[in-house]
Amino acid sequence: MELLKKTFRWFGPSFGVPLQNIKELGINGIVTACHQVPTGEVWPTETIAALKAEIESHDMEWVVVESVNIHKAIKYGLPERDAYIQNYIETLKNLAENKIYTVCYNFMQLIDWTRTDLNYQLPTGAISLLYDPLAIAAFDLFILKRNNAKAVYDAGIIKRAEVYFNGMDAQGRLDLEKTILAGMPGSKEPISMEVFKSTLEEVSQIGREQLKENLAYFLRAVIPEAEKLGVKMAIHPDDPPFSVFGIPRIASTYEDLQFIINSYPSPCNGLTFCSGSLGAIASNDLPKIIQDFGKQIHFIHLRNITRENEGRFYEAAHLDGSIPMGRVMLQILKEQLRRHENGLEGVAIPIRPDHGHLLLDDKKRKDQFYPGYSLLGRAKGMAELHGLEIGLREVLLKQL
Repeated sequence: MELLKKTFRWFGPSFGVPLQNIKELGINGIVTACHQVPTGEVWPTETIAALKAEIESHDMEWVVVESVNIHKAIKYGLPERDAYIQNYIETLKNLAENKIYTVCYNFMQLIDWTRTDLNYQLPTGAISLLYDPLAIAAFDLFILKRNNAKAVYDAGIIKRAEVYFNGMDAQGRLDLEKTILAGMPGSKEPISMEVFKSTLEEVSQIGREQLKENLAYFLRAVIPEAEKLGVKMAIHPDDPPFSVFGIPRIASTYEDLQFIINSYPSPCNGLTFCSGSLGAIASNDLPKIIQDFGKQIHFIHLRNITRENEGRFYEAAHLDGSIPMGRVMLQILKEQLRRHENGLEGVAIPIRPDHGHLLLDDKKRKDQFYPGYSLLGRAKGMAELHGLEIGLREVLLKQL
């Protein structure tokens, strides 16, 4: 039975991680995107081909696209959404023409992900990422000063957020603002406060049910075309998987994933299983999600988080933290075995170590890295996950 396909996300040479470095780690698959093409525009086949050729020149394969970002007109159901959906389909056609058949995407609103501290120091001295809902409330209430923000928080949180805010100096407040506005993978520059405010106001008009319908509309239009091309779409869960700034989340729970799959049942309408995103909610049973939705899992992100009180969490080492990574990996291997025994394709599911601590010499060049995407931290994570896979595989196969 084939091993999981080891992959690394690569943002391009300007992010401090050359392809040759990744190759030396034993990685055989690259996860990347045409970051230079603005969201909503068609990715030219020549641009795709050039990036693919660069990767292949290092004897690696462009395995997964992460991400073909979805234009806000589609997310918000604006009149021009059909034109942007057609652009999206044209991009899928150009990817298929270049023999790239797995696309990770998300339907997150406002910003792609949210953290409140990008330099959270662990007891080991390693640097991690932290999400603190109290810091979110302080930013929302006293820095952003959003209209009606108080309606989102109870009186106790508002009082504690004010104490939190008053305890920060000017630099601390500026750092919090920059950190929250940095949630756009593929760019080192945070979005501006003006763009954030205007987008938040726009998104705030859309309720949860409307947002779900907008996603379903997108899937009903795109998945039939993806089927013709053989392209597998894999939605990434929301990160974090609960409401931020009062904005609804629609890809966070077992029920959410079931809705997405049922919106247009198809092998091409699938999931990116992200243990860290789904695992931030303690009630999400990750092994059960893999067991029940395994047929639809086309891509895997494995990372661990340590859940603390009231929704606070930080990125832990890949085999530590609150997520039972051994049970998660075992269920992934069982899904592989099911595919293998039934003669199905996709046994070598692409997997990447998601996020990684800032360690050792990487600290000297931290400004070259995108938060969570250092070289050594992810290399350590990949080694740990690969060892876990090999050990559990031996146990599983002996039981047969």
